[in-house]
Amino acid sequence: MTSNANSVEEYLAELPEERRDVVKNILDTWTANMPDGFEVGIHYGMIAVVVPLSMYPPGYHCKKDEPLPFFSLGSQKNSVNLYHSGIYSKPELEEWFRNEWPKHMSTKLDMGKSCIRLKNMKKIPYELIAELAQKMGPQEWVSIYEKGREEN
Repeated sequence: MTSNANSVEEYLAELPEERRDVVKNILDTWTANMPDGFEVGIHYGMIAVVVPLSMYPPGYHCKKDEPLPFFSLGSQKNSVNLYHSGIYSKPELEEWFRNEWPKHMSTKLDMGKSCIRLKNMKKIPYELIAELAQKMGPQEWVSIYEKGREEN
């Protein structure tokens, strides 16, 4: 479910109440723990954490006038999804996350390349989300991103 919202507040207001609280709590957990330098806004119809153009002027290669995406949060039909580019791009981070999941959750991890699907709104691993938010800052993400671009 993508949104036409122009702000985080508009995005949250569009959500059903039971999802709104969860998405807001995940966002609050993330922003309270993310390293300095990232910005929060709406990108691609979801809440997004990006490296701003002021920090990384080349921007996103697909759309150079847009900031570099890093983390997105969206409410989909059957889940709340976290999209984390660092997990997709840094194998050690993915391995850490997969190893930590069972320490925080009794359910099986439902994860794609960068997508973590949270289906039970009553069981959200906020502590794990906080730890994940602390694992990569904007400078490291830009470095990984640029290295990946050079290899392609």
